[in-house]
Amino acid sequence: MARRILIVGGVAGGATFAARLRRLDEAAEIVLFERGEHISFANCGLPYYLGDTITDREELLLQTPESFRDRYAVDVRVRHEVVRIDREAKRLQVRRLSDGATLEEPYDVLLLSPGADPVVPPIEGAREEGVFTLRNLSDTDRIKAHLQRPGVRRAVVVGGGYIGVEMAENLRELGLKTAIVEMMDHLVQPLDADMAGDLHAHMTKNGVSLYLKCGVTGIRRTASGLSVETTVGGPLLADIVILAVGVRPESSLAKDAGLALGVRGTIAVDERMRTADPAIYAVGDAVEVVDAVTGRPAFVPLASPANRQARIAADNACGIPSVYRGTQGTAILKAFEMAVAVTGANERALKEAGIPYAKTYTNSGSHAGYYPGANAMNVKLLFRVPDGLLLGAQLTGRDGVDKRCDVLATAIRAKMTVRDLTDLELAYAPPFGSAKDPVNMAGYVASNVLDGLVKQFYWDDVAGLDLAKVTLLDVRTAEEFAAGAIPGAVNIPVDELRARIGELDPSKPVYEYCRIGLRGHVAYRILAQSGFPAVYNLAGGYRFWRAATRECPLPKA
Repeated sequence: MARRILIVGGVAGGATFAARLRRLDEAAEIVLFERGEHISFANCGLPYYLGDTITDREELLLQTPESFRDRYAVDVRVRHEVVRIDREAKRLQVRRLSDGATLEEPYDVLLLSPGADPVVPPIEGAREEGVFTLRNLSDTDRIKAHLQRPGVRRAVVVGGGYIGVEMAENLRELGLKTAIVEMMDHLVQPLDADMAGDLHAHMTKNGVSLYLKCGVTGIRRTASGLSVETTVGGPLLADIVILAVGVRPESSLAKDAGLALGVRGTIAVDERMRTADPAIYAVGDAVEVVDAVTGRPAFVPLASPANRQARIAADNACGIPSVYRGTQGTAILKAFEMAVAVTGANERALKEAGIPYAKTYTNSGSHAGYYPGANAMNVKLLFRVPDGLLLGAQLTGRDGVDKRCDVLATAIRAKMTVRDLTDLELAYAPPFGSAKDPVNMAGYVASNVLDGLVKQFYWDDVAGLDLAKVTLLDVRTAEEFAAGAIPGAVNIPVDELRARIGELDPSKPVYEYCRIGLRGHVAYRILAQSGFPAVYNLAGGYRFWRAATRECPLPKA
């Protein structure tokens, strides 16, 4: 007798599970219940449809109920809400939203893919007309209709995560005066704060006002529009407000059924994506995952992990042993012309997990500098000491950020060390890269640190230097020094250092820097081999110090 397999929720998790399951089991009866109107749509493309980069709404529909039914023989029931799981009877209670009728649906295997709900902060006016969250196509249609109203010229985005930044970009591209209000001290929390400085500058350059370390206490309707009340800088007037403060797992159905929950209310699953009930699997944004770097439980709502989890769950439901080996949080963000990418753990996660680590910063060209169009790319590596195991990477720049992040993500998954990065043979031609790829360069710098060939100090150490007891040395050219330097530094260009080394007091530790760290490394090796007992090179150089310490002042009203 054919098995009856029921699926709660579509999009990445549910639809992928159904398609994989059908390819493995032609005889199974598969029924997919979706509370909304669409089972498979490109939710990551929604901000770009709102910003008119994607102009055809139909392009966002990856599968319709009809096409899914025709190709995979899946009984797709949209506008059907699953309201209860009877685990003992192995039966679902389903409400048909078109008429309110209640249906009883038996199952042999059940998959939960309910996703995550946008967080609506508990403030006055959060559900006022003109205030929106963005989760699905229906939300998108409402926002699109509002944006097309006459007089919509000002937007406030509450929250500076991935969705917040993407929405701010697209609203700005539509010509709206746009602001982001973010409670933390920097945008995009998977980034460490020191890597966000360039992003802040780029967003501001493109006309997005940033209100950092700023909360929202309420939203009021006034004669002039919506007034977004903030904790810093006074109210902001808007014609549309987007709430993008995060998501929470939609796990109430599982909780009511007595299934075990994990961190932040996620559905607990094992490595085969099984819940506490062996007949019930769960995947996607609602489930707890294991952080692939720290080994700790985590909530990481991303599309790529959801797709992998769905395939693994389908395999196991069909008797094919398959395991999920954790989530490392690889993600990339477009912010106007800039790209921001992360993979693996950041400093906060490593500190919380108690993992000893070191870090390096490099600044390399996206391709050969003599070929037109090269752009600077910043790479931060986090690696375990003393063995150099790669733990995390963060990148900012323009073209080429994506492929370097993918290489580093693969390296983390393969348990490679920073020394292994130096051995990677990566594709090179002047329009695409350099003979020493940015990934190789990051590996070289990190290997030098592990091998003791350079000792570093960091941008946040500078303020604590006692210039009466140490020498702060700038080894850039005199012209660069005159254009801007760290206060208190003396200038001896690296090409003059050997001849002028007598100007330095050998009894004082030397903290030296150049623009990005490369000339500083040369200077370090000269000084370290010339009798100076304590020498330190500024990681990332003057450019990174300036970006990391640049204030992001509140915009003028």
